[in-house]
Amino acid sequence: MPSSVIRRWDYDETARRLDLLFVSGKRYSYYEVPPEVAAAMRVAASKGSYFNENIRDHFAFSRRGATNIDDIAAE
Repeated sequence: MPSSVIRRWDYDETARRLDLLFVSGKRYSYYEVPPEVAAAMRVAASKGSYFNENIRDHFAFSRRGATNIDDIAAE
């Protein structure tokens, strides 16, 4: 289901890293995210709510810089 907050996300199970691109263009990586947390996000009715309740403030993260949303829309 599309999210009004998260434009795109990807999970690297080997690295246990969750990469998120928000509709604002901000990119973040969250580290040591267990596969079951990523799997639950995949099926969550609201990706934004799931992120806020289960990932944000629960895992170490780094901001990866902003992205031009117009460039992504063209992909």
